[in-house]
Order: sequence, then structure tokens, then C-alpha cells
Amino acid sequence: MLKRTYEHIDSIGRAILSIRAKGVHNKEMAEVIYPNGQKALAQVIALDGEKVTLQLFGGGYGVSTDCKIRFMGKPIEVGFSEEMLGRIYSGTGQPIDGGPELLADMIRVAGPSINPVKRLIPKEMIRTGVPMIDVFNSLVRSQKIPIFAKAGEPYNRLLANIATQTDADIIIIGGVGLKFDEFHYFRDRVEEAGSMNKTIMFVHTHRDSIVEGLLVPDLALAVGEKFALQGKNVFVLLSDMTQWSDYLRQIANAQDQIPANQGYPGDLYSQLANRYEKAADIDGAGSVTILGVTTMDDVTHPVPDNTGYITEGQFFMKDGYLELFGSLSRLKQQVNNRTRSDHRSIMNAMARLFSEAEERVKAKKFGSVKDDYSLRLLKYRETFQRELMDPFRFLELEDALDLCWEVLAHHFKPEEVGLSSKLIQEYWPEDNAFKILKVDTHE
Repeated sequence: MLKRTYEHIDSIGRAILSIRAKGVHNKEMAEVIYPNGQKALAQVIALDGEKVTLQLFGGGYGVSTDCKIRFMGKPIEVGFSEEMLGRIYSGTGQPIDGGPELLADMIRVAGPSINPVKRLIPKEMIRTGVPMIDVFNSLVRSQKIPIFAKAGEPYNRLLANIATQTDADIIIIGGVGLKFDEFHYFRDRVEEAGSMNKTIMFVHTHRDSIVEGLLVPDLALAVGEKFALQGKNVFVLLSDMTQWSDYLRQIANAQDQIPANQGYPGDLYSQLANRYEKAADIDGAGSVTILGVTTMDDVTHPVPDNTGYITEGQFFMKDGYLELFGSLSRLKQQVNNRTRSDHRSIMNAMARLFSEAEERVKAKKFGSVKDDYSLRLLKYRETFQRELMDPFRFLELEDALDLCWEVLAHHFKPEEVGLSSKLIQEYWPEDNAFKILKVDTHE
């Protein structure tokens, strides 16, 4: 394909360049050629007649109007190969782990989503080893779901644990705006767990260019989709999509776009949806599942607010724990009736009892709670939080379900838990049968 070269840049602003050119396509890649022969990559982000706006990788520092622009006639691409497994790449798809350059086929980044005709109804559970997810809000293959958390919560630690504990075939970690210690934690945790052989990392640190950060989810999802088409079940973990949205806002402001809510671009919803809708269970192939961190101060912030309309529920992290009632997997009912016969029933029973315990906590603030059942509810709440809400405790689903029965038997009589006699006969722990935790009614 003939590459078109233009020798005059009309305007330069931060990482944004403008030039007049013909026959250029949106998202097309270009080379910026400096007078000394050095080159940098740019991408077309807006077209207005013959006015072409480009976004420069690495920022606009050092660019002058006598630089040349050479359009490459194709959108951004990334290499794809089985040899990507175990490797770490930058936001431009280049290896940054000290290993050799990748000899691979090139695939398009940010292409269209999977044809709806080829999408299957989600029906298979993804195991994460986290009881608050597997038992109470089961993840389903092809689901798209965020973790809502305030800045400072240990969400990256949770993502790293899930990456090493899940039963997915391939893990792809996309880090946007990571601090160096966060990047090293991800890498070291995956290596220590021996999971690097099925993991690919695309990493953008806070010192890298904004453009590279914007590309990370697209690179991760393009590679993940390619593996899924080969029959693999792929789990894409993204952190932090609020930081990614902030980069969108910076670029929109640099283009002098009319801002929407809190300065974010008016197409924020579409931009987020374009990424999350890559999640799919593909007929005759594999699947792509997306779990993305969304940091926030409150759910009315534009990023979590828009994300909530796109995704299928959310996990809510607070004070280092995954909340029971703040979290919701809208697809869990499609799988938790086929895991073990007691799964759905004990999930509902424990949630109901925890809700009763929360009411006793409120009542205790306004007076003394002294009846035996209420005091046992309060003790149950403490045990539940300690044993089951810790997101960093690894338990297989079956072990977590057994623990649920032990917790119930430790605090309640069988007739108090609201479960069928058939399930109680099958699962109630024999060594704890009818043994109730002794509670001091004078507390």
C-alpha cells in the first residue's frame, strides 16, 4: 500500500497534531518523522473534511511544524502468537520484559464486537477461589463486571489473586496508570504462583504517555478475542478503568470538545461500552470474560454511573472486604443451581440471616439487645465477616460451601436457618449437630 507523506503540520498542542490531508481514515496510524530522521507513532482521532487530527504517542514534546507526517493506510495492530503467553508488553504492544521481539501475525486492535448471532447465553461458572464471589455472586463465563472501590482499597491485590486462582485457560492483565510497585506486585504474584505460563500482561505506568494507556484495554481485548476464537476461555482483568476514562477526558479537553458531566466527553458511555461489549461466549469457540476495576468516590460519579448501565452487576469493595449486599452478579442464577445441590439455598439462607444481623446492629445502637437469638445473630455476623468476607482467603467452592454449613451449625439450630430438611439431613455437620454457640446474655 502506498504511504502518503505530508510535509506541513498546521498546529501542535500537547499530544495533539492537526494537518490537512486527503484520503485518510479514522483510527489510521501514522508516523511523525523528525528532521533528524527519528520517528514516532500517531493515530487519527478526528476528521473534519480535509482537517485531520492526530494523537501522538509519547506526547508532543519536540515536535515542530517542519516534521513530516506519513500515513500508513491501516489502523493500529498488535502481534499475536501462542508465544505471547508468559510475556509482558507495553501500551504499544512492544515487549518490556527483556525478552526477544515477538515474531507474530498482526491483528487489528479495537475492531467490531462479536456478531450477536454467534453469542451463546452465558451458562458456565468461572471459579475464582474467592468465597464472596464463588458462593454469593458467582461469575459466569462471558460476563462483564466491575469492581467498584475507593482509591486505596486493595483491588489490585484482589485482581492478582484471582489471576492466580481462576480456572480460565488464559489470563490477560491490562494495567492502566499503574504505579511501579503495583506493576511489580502483579508480575511477582503471578510468577510466584506459577501462573505466568498462561498469563499475558499489557502494562502502562503513570510515567508513560496517555495514548499508550488508552490502548491497553484494546490490546488486551484484541488478543483475548483472538485466543477465544481458537477455543480458549479467556479472563481479561483491567485496572483502572476510571484512570482510562480520565485519559479520555484529557484528550477530549485538548481537542476543545464541549465537555459533558464533570468534564468527561459526551461519548463516555459509548467508549466504555465498546470495550465491555467484547465479552462474549462464542458459538463453536471459547469465551472472553471481563473484570475491570472502577475507582470512585461514590456511584454517582460519571464513570461508575455509566459502567453500571453497561455491565452485569458489580462487586463492591469497602474497607478491604467484598460487601455482601453492595455486590451483585446478575448472572449468578444461571450457574449456581448446577454447582452443588445446596449452593443456591445456603447462599440465600446466609444472606437472609446476615440481613437480620444487620438489623440487630442498628437496634443495638438505640438500646440493649439481650435475647439469645439476637445475640447469636450478632456473633454470626462477626464469624461471617471473618471467615467468608475476606477476599484474600482462597477456598475451592466446595470447601467454601462446607464452611458455610459449619458457620450455620456453630450459631443456630437446624430449624432456625430456613433450609429444607432434605438439605439439612445431607449437609448439616454431624460433629456440630444441634450444638449452639453459648452466648453470654449479659453482654
